[in-house]
Amino acid sequence: MKQQNIHFRTVFLVSVFLMCWVSLSHGQPTTGQPAPSFTLQDTAGTSFDLSQIADNNLIILYFFDADSRPSQEGLLNLDQLRKQYKDADLTVWGITLSPPEKTEKFLNLIKPDFPVLLDSGKVSAAYQASLVLPSVCIIGPGLKVLDYFQGGGKTTEIMLMRVAERQLQRRQTISAKAISEQVEKIDPGNVKARTVKGYANLQEGNAEKAEKIFQDLAQETGEAEVVGKEGLAALYAKSGKMDKAFELAQEVEKKSPERGYPHVIMGNILYSQNKKKEAGAEFEQAINKKESEPFQKAIAYNQYGRLSAIQGNYEKSREFYAQAVSLDPYFVEATSNTGLAYEKEGNWEKALESYQRALDLNSNDTFAAILARKAEDMLSLQKDVEKKKRIDSLVKELAGRYKSQEKTRVKGEDTWTSRPMVITFVDIQEKGGLAERGGFSNVLASELSSELNASGRVQVVERVVLEKLLEELNLGSSELADPETALRLGKVLAAKLIGTGSLYYLPDSTLLNLRLVDTETSAIPKVITRQLNTQLALQKELHALNRDILKTIIMKYPLQGFVVQVNSGEALINLGTDQGVVLGTRFDVIEEVKPIVYKGKKLQGEPQAVGQIEIVRVEPSLSYGRIVQQTRQLKTDDRIREKIEPKTTL
Repeated sequence: MKQQNIHFRTVFLVSVFLMCWVSLSHGQPTTGQPAPSFTLQDTAGTSFDLSQIADNNLIILYFFDADSRPSQEGLLNLDQLRKQYKDADLTVWGITLSPPEKTEKFLNLIKPDFPVLLDSGKVSAAYQASLVLPSVCIIGPGLKVLDYFQGGGKTTEIMLMRVAERQLQRRQTISAKAISEQVEKIDPGNVKARTVKGYANLQEGNAEKAEKIFQDLAQETGEAEVVGKEGLAALYAKSGKMDKAFELAQEVEKKSPERGYPHVIMGNILYSQNKKKEAGAEFEQAINKKESEPFQKAIAYNQYGRLSAIQGNYEKSREFYAQAVSLDPYFVEATSNTGLAYEKEGNWEKALESYQRALDLNSNDTFAAILARKAEDMLSLQKDVEKKKRIDSLVKELAGRYKSQEKTRVKGEDTWTSRPMVITFVDIQEKGGLAERGGFSNVLASELSSELNASGRVQVVERVVLEKLLEELNLGSSELADPETALRLGKVLAAKLIGTGSLYYLPDSTLLNLRLVDTETSAIPKVITRQLNTQLALQKELHALNRDILKTIIMKYPLQGFVVQVNSGEALINLGTDQGVVLGTRFDVIEEVKPIVYKGKKLQGEPQAVGQIEIVRVEPSLSYGRIVQQTRQLKTDDRIREKIEPKTTL
């Protein structure tokens, strides 16, 4: 009997030693570290390699026992979610040490919408998932570990809510709400589930539903009351009810002094009131408080970074953005903001890396795509030594012309023939609240420039030329705010029009006020006021804005020139692609009518059309047209003007 006890103790000690050795040799997966790589097969022999799904931004590895219902609990919830919401963009792999026959039985029973992989023990050991099941590892961008959980029951609820929070961070609001509702069925009093559902509705713009959820929470006591009133403060701030939001945020601060998010709300409101110093103090408190959800703390760091960048402290801003991304690896705005901070310092390579990371998170992100193109152009310019020399030389010439007030027109020059329609965008100021994302004015100018250039009708001054000229002349926002300065700059750049104005950040959108100013007459041919959404359908809104500008230019500045030569039903004109002529453009051939003398005063009527030409071939500086009609024989030096249809559409 004594020997049996000794033997039992020996086996027990060896088992404990082996368990400790496994733990020490592998260790629990650590947040932020690369997930251990592996390749496993399912029961059909199909191989699954973790490295092959590195582009998937949310992966759940669920280690379980195929013969244990409690071990399967969370996995069954995830399977239900995947089957119900096919667009949830959620990758789940079940991994089991169970024998193939038991695994097959499990598969036949539930027919999961994810692969179940057979493990011999190495992968489970690498993830420290051999002894406690279920064990769950949530993997994020770059195959880095985000979260790790062990055990079922209440731990399964916590795990599911963390998945819901990650989906909320990814703006996968439908699945975030669905998971929250699943957890609510298990635990109707789960405060976090209700809170996530409230913020998901707020993110979707369902203000009424969000308000009802937060109000119900606020009427309870303890944690529920605090997060409910906090959610209401966020909702009221987004709805523009700033006084109500500020009051509620202060109330939450008194009830729960360690909550950080109320300070973010108050900081944003103070910034919109132009109280930047006070706003900074609130953001600082927000990042130092202990109680915040990860996504809320990430927003605090991002806003403090935005403020630092506006104040010119780009290195500090990047530190804050890095903290934001470490808390929320799906934070596209903070990732993109990092690129802008590098851009301000002229580090285009690092800027491009940041924009590409943002696109890895969301390939449809308009901001990141446009900014990445600009960074690529700048890097290409740096490598093109000859082009860089030409631009530097041009900038020196333009700067000298600006300082000497030299005119770009030559005395006696033909003033009838249209010059190339050149436009430049100067000093679109960002005002109002502190948006989570910077660089909207850059995005606006870059995208409009790209689309207008592509039209063939308009030439936009290269952004790099404008920026280098501003740097050479040491002209900042305060100087460019002076209309005279902007006009002088436009004239030096040989621009017929300058686009200037402001982007005013509202709680839930951005108000654009864009003015097109004629540099020769100082007239304003067009004022565009439009509400833009920085997240939804931005590309579509920018395209519509481009069409509006282009239509204005065509209507207000029709092309005009001269007939150079007439031959056998064809006319040669002195306009080409340089001025924006395209195939099919029609021109009226016009001549002045004799003035009418009435009571000693000459009354001059509009020129009358004596013929019409349709363009059939275009070269850079001239075009060939078919004479469509004529009331007299057309001749050299006849004036022509573009025929604009009353309902011009683009």
